[in-house]
Amino acid sequence: MDFNGHKPIYLQIVEQIEDKILLSEWKVDQKIPSVREMAATYGVNPNTVMRSYEALERNEVIYNKRGVGFFVAPASKELIQSLRKKAFISNELPDFFQKMELLDVDMEEVVKLYCEREKML
Repeated sequence: MDFNGHKPIYLQIVEQIEDKILLSEWKVDQKIPSVREMAATYGVNPNTVMRSYEALERNEVIYNKRGVGFFVAPASKELIQSLRKKAFISNELPDFFQKMELLDVDMEEVVKLYCEREKML
């Protein structure tokens, strides 16, 4: 996997795992790959993956069954959506509104484009 230099690798792995959960590739109570398997998949040190798993466990997205491995937590999808929504609203939306203002894009135009996008889906 190609990592970007703007964010720590362990956080990029966290996002990849969260994406798999949000896309239902990994389901509730499903065992996820071991730390070593994930390290091999991403071509990183197992300690980096462990750091990712610890962050996900701290946020209650995954849980550990001692001696068995890590599993997707029951409310993981909702937790991820909630955390990402808060981050989007506080970090990305202000930049979006600023760009709208700088480019003189009005909200009606955005709503129209959004509605057209919805029709195509």
